[in-house]
Amino acid sequence: MNYRYRIYPNLTQTQSLLEWMDICRVAYNYGLREIKDWCNSRKCMVDRCSISHEYIMAADLKFPTEVNQLNALPIAKKVFPRLGEVSSQVLQQSIKQLHRAWEGFHKIGHGFPRFKKFGQFKSLLFPQFKENPVVGLNIKLPKLGIIPINLHRPIPSGFVVKQVRIINKADIWYASINIQCDVSVPSPMPHGHPIGVNVGLEKFLATSDGVQVKSPKFLKGLDCKLKLLQRRFSRKKKRSKNYEKQRIKVARLHHMIDNTRKDFHFKQAHALCDSGDMVFMEDLDYRTLAKGMLGKQMLDAGFGQFRTITKYVCWKRGKFFGEVSARGTSQECPECGVQVKKDLNARVHRCECGYVTDRDVASGQVIRNRGIELISTDGQSGIQNAYADGLPGIEMSQSRSKSKSRKGITRKTKK
Repeated sequence: MNYRYRIYPNLTQTQSLLEWMDICRVAYNYGLREIKDWCNSRKCMVDRCSISHEYIMAADLKFPTEVNQLNALPIAKKVFPRLGEVSSQVLQQSIKQLHRAWEGFHKIGHGFPRFKKFGQFKSLLFPQFKENPVVGLNIKLPKLGIIPINLHRPIPSGFVVKQVRIINKADIWYASINIQCDVSVPSPMPHGHPIGVNVGLEKFLATSDGVQVKSPKFLKGLDCKLKLLQRRFSRKKKRSKNYEKQRIKVARLHHMIDNTRKDFHFKQAHALCDSGDMVFMEDLDYRTLAKGMLGKQMLDAGFGQFRTITKYVCWKRGKFFGEVSARGTSQECPECGVQVKKDLNARVHRCECGYVTDRDVASGQVIRNRGIELISTDGQSGIQNAYADGLPGIEMSQSRSKSKSRKGITRKTKK
């Protein structure tokens, strides 16, 4: 697990950290330049040369792999003494970060690695320690010494500090401490009371139990202040002292909005775990939805981050988390299963069977029903009789909890 704490380096340590980040940025860009030169030298046709430029490199020159570039660092330190100011392992992590990005480009489909501009390298990783670096209310780092830390929650007993990443956000310094304990944590199994969660812009979430949470709209509340700061920021002369002061003001406002949103997401995730034992959400691609006409509102709500946080909190507290298909959840009746078409302006669900409820609550109940069907399917979770009858708290729900026969309803085959 990762625990993030606020640290307070002095002026000398702050200057050293900023200098280290710039040195690691230069090493990252140098390694990327070698990779791009090697790739460009192999693009020329066999029977002709490029008209614009030509890379003269030996034909048998091997690709600059991670091992080759790491082995070249001791020689580079003799040519560039500036590299010796940084801890050797921290400098090696910048090369490893480059090759992780290169592997992501080849295997996962990420974009080609880009050069880091001045100020874009915002973190340093200390990969290992001989002893626990957190002593009392201080953290001890190589070549930096003792730095005060706000240890707002103690490190649990039995855990060992493996890595420490120093992060600079809006001129505020954090230490993300990676802790590890050699125990096996089983995956939570389906049990207890199920809850379906439907997220939206009008209401941030609505559960199958009828709980509705209003969308806080963090960015919209501070939009006027943000526009004012950005307008002042645009009028400053670049790289001047006033420019840097105003840049930090804008960055800190964004940082405050991000922290407030994340705190709200964690509180809602814990509230969901308090009210149920199984949490089901829609399997939506929020990146695609953020490109529409309501993209700003979607990004302000942060539904993707909320789903990731909910999944983590459920795992940590032993609750089961599942994702179901999102197709037609707002157009289906949770009571009888009949398709009830509704426009976006219709906020109440009314069905021919007589079931009337809020539209978002009905969607949450459909998500819950689909989640129960998912875990009750043979081979999905190893539990064959987990479909509603054996789950405590099912009889308290407002809508159907066990499957009902749909007599007289046939689905049209797709042509």
